[in-house]
Amino acid sequence: MENVRELAVDMLLEITGKGSYSHLVIRDVLDKYDYMEARDKAFLKRLTEGTLERMIQIDYILDQFSKVPVSKMKPFIRNLLRLGVYQLFFMDSVPDSAVCNEAVKLAAKRGFRSLGGFVNGLLRNIARNKESVSWPVREADLALWLSVTYSMPRYLVEKFLSERGREQTRKMLESFLIPVPVTIRVKETLEPREYEKLLAGLAKAGVVLTPHPYHAAAFTLVGAEGVRSLPGFEEGLFTVQDVSSMLVCEAADIRPGDRVIDVCASPGGKALHAAEKAGDEGFVSARDVTEYKAGLIRDNSRRMGLLNVEVLVWDAARLRSADIESADAVLADLPCSGLGVIGKKKDIKYHASPEGFAQLIGLQRKILGTVWRYVKPGGVLLYSTCTINPKENEENVAWFLERYPFELESLSPFLPGELSADGESGMLQLIPGTHRADGFFIARLRRKKEPCGGQGSAYDRY
Repeated sequence: MENVRELAVDMLLEITGKGSYSHLVIRDVLDKYDYMEARDKAFLKRLTEGTLERMIQIDYILDQFSKVPVSKMKPFIRNLLRLGVYQLFFMDSVPDSAVCNEAVKLAAKRGFRSLGGFVNGLLRNIARNKESVSWPVREADLALWLSVTYSMPRYLVEKFLSERGREQTRKMLESFLIPVPVTIRVKETLEPREYEKLLAGLAKAGVVLTPHPYHAAAFTLVGAEGVRSLPGFEEGLFTVQDVSSMLVCEAADIRPGDRVIDVCASPGGKALHAAEKAGDEGFVSARDVTEYKAGLIRDNSRRMGLLNVEVLVWDAARLRSADIESADAVLADLPCSGLGVIGKKKDIKYHASPEGFAQLIGLQRKILGTVWRYVKPGGVLLYSTCTINPKENEENVAWFLERYPFELESLSPFLPGELSADGESGMLQLIPGTHRADGFFIARLRRKKEPCGGQGSAYDRY
């Protein structure tokens, strides 16, 4: 059998050394070693994700006890030690002695026998002195305290503090460390008898379902080891979708017979939701930039039994002339920094940078400057992101309104009661730790009905 800890080190090397996305690396490894026992797969997943999640705090501890700074260590040893510290501090089920012994064995196996003493001595010293770690003092340096306590890069901590204030920042960082339950959307066209049968089947399978307060078809799941194996999934009776994403289609107010274009649709949650609302007389064109992403949409569309969905491989930044002024609603959930879903994708916080934000904002504006043309006069554009960065959200909306014939329209009529007041401006920012959803932004933009120069020629210079 594969050494689970060795796999975890190799995954961390791939993620931290090559910049590969953690959720893809973890998925691929679990698929490759699908024959492993469920207990070993769960251990591997938790060990890898947990170490990534707590990496700043772990490095802070290592730097206190090691004469060699973490940044100067050999990559394999650095990640081996990170895994060891995570087990010592956050996995009570693993004896400290086993953590140290397994790390030494693995160092020797991978050609670092000469460093076995260093690894053993450092981990045993940390294990003996867990209560002696000198943590930052909150009153002396709040940003450092938040950074280490919640394992968040200081750059992002300072950004969040300036934008959200102390208390909301603390709640948000705390929420990122709380396990996120799976959320599903039950197919809204189910007959009452089918609906009750589905819920009963899921309960019988040992899944605890909790209705979500933000959407009538949304449920959080506890006890679901694999969603694909649950009764009703293959039959297309439900799909995995965060409730914040569901709110986009509610905010679009899609009616039977509407034509909808989803310009960045993969894996298809919003497009499928829109297709259900548009009905057999309606039509949804779902696009994404690669065949792989388009394939995900097709697979989900087939599984859900939706025949009114067209799937295209198309770059959203390119104008598709045939679609000009053809859509009642355009869904533009654009590529973003993902700061609202750090709780699900642990390594997002390590990739964030001012330069990265600037590139994304440029791409978002390029796409917005293209896809608005697909909206009929009087139709709506729903702009959304899974980030909490004002420059990608509110500032992009302000930029857009200065240039194109749209106006903000209240979201309140389409939101659940406890969110209704937040959407009056036409924009809604969901914040982890404050709201019961991913960090997500939605803006509802209505295209003005008055003439604006045929196909938008007056706006070409932008």
